[in-house]
Amino acid sequence: MKTAAPTTPRWPALPRPRQIVVVLIISVLIAWVTTPVFQSPFWLVLRRTTFISMVMLLAFTVSGTWRLLWLPRWIPHWLVRVAAVCLLAPFASLAAYVAIAGSFMNFIKANNLLSGFATSTIFALFFGPLVAVAAIKREDKQRERADRLQLELEKNALEREVLDARLRLLQAQIEPHFLFNTLANVQALVEAGSENAAPVLRHLIAYLRAAMPRLNDAEATLENEMQLVSAYLEIMHMRMPDRLQFELRLAPELKSLRFPAMAMLTLVENAVRHGIDPSTEGGRIEVGGKQDANNMVTLWVADTGIGMAETAVPGTGLTNVKARLQACFGKDARVDLHEQTPHGLRVELIFHPGAKV
Repeated sequence: MKTAAPTTPRWPALPRPRQIVVVLIISVLIAWVTTPVFQSPFWLVLRRTTFISMVMLLAFTVSGTWRLLWLPRWIPHWLVRVAAVCLLAPFASLAAYVAIAGSFMNFIKANNLLSGFATSTIFALFFGPLVAVAAIKREDKQRERADRLQLELEKNALEREVLDARLRLLQAQIEPHFLFNTLANVQALVEAGSENAAPVLRHLIAYLRAAMPRLNDAEATLENEMQLVSAYLEIMHMRMPDRLQFELRLAPELKSLRFPAMAMLTLVENAVRHGIDPSTEGGRIEVGGKQDANNMVTLWVADTGIGMAETAVPGTGLTNVKARLQACFGKDARVDLHEQTPHGLRVELIFHPGAKV
């Protein structure tokens, strides 16, 4: 990705309105302090001081542009700007006193103007660099703050891109796993010569038509997920009507909650495959969700199948669900496993929907 080359201003930078206001305020203060020294009317000292200050402000802003355009990088920017202010101070003071005298020759002949010029120059060389250094420090702080903000924005954008890539990778692991397992169920019915094979296949085709567009849906909700879970369990119920019963119980306020697509479906599929299928008696699956007073959400898939063996370890599907849950709701999101009485397994997803990732 190509980045645009930095552009340089065609004309020297002019003072900003805020800088002009600040310099006017400083000019009033300096004129008020130095009026007794010059023994002149306040308004005359103020006019002279304001003129000198504005010339030095122009030198300050223009020298900042020169630093960017022409001068070598090894020269400190603050030195260039302070030097420009000091260099222009005597000339600005001279111009102010020549204007008062009417001509340069009149200025040379007036001893009181010469002494005033020298005093004004000294004051300008004293106050000018001080104000310039203070302004440079403030600009540096503002620049550092802006750079930190930009870095933070870039960091957040990069973290979001990494998170999106991670979610896509995890989603890619789920899709083929789910699809092949579902097709294997249909194959088992066909090979057994079951009369339910054709109806199940028709329901499966309709289900996949509805489900496939949602596999990569970043805006999937719990309501979408429960619709897919219901369709899947209907198919499994047709396959083993005497051995599988199910119930869905989702709190209405959770229907619009954003949720990783196929996460609950993975847990339901595991419950059928590892809990109900191996059991000679079959069993019941309950899928639900609720939110407590602290806004913590608990989703669960509970079955009355054979349960989990003591030596069993969480498989790829369960690990994937946990990773996607934490990628979506933060590292505090968790997946808990609980043994059911007298047998079976309850898997709970616990997270805060407003947690920062």
